[in-house]
Amino acid sequence: MEILEFRPIDEPSGGHRAIAVFDLALTDECRLYGLRLLRMRDGRLLTFAPQSGHRRVATFASSLAAKITRLATDEHEAMTANADRH
Repeated sequence: MEILEFRPIDEPSGGHRAIAVFDLALTDECRLYGLRLLRMRDGRLLTFAPQSGHRRVATFASSLAAKITRLATDEHEAMTANADRH
């Protein structure tokens, strides 16, 4: 599993804050685009697949969702730490 592209953002999202959008190579055969890392109102970070209309285009088992979120959180922390140093 590898992040292909990662872009920090700061946008409202249904009462939460979207803090990044990213593309992910889930496996060598499967790529997901437009995933969003959200900071929930209670402070947790969660990853959400994009939507088509009002339907989510993918969902993840909780163990996989936790791995994806950890990878995205690590990337976000690394990017924002580097930005703070400049």
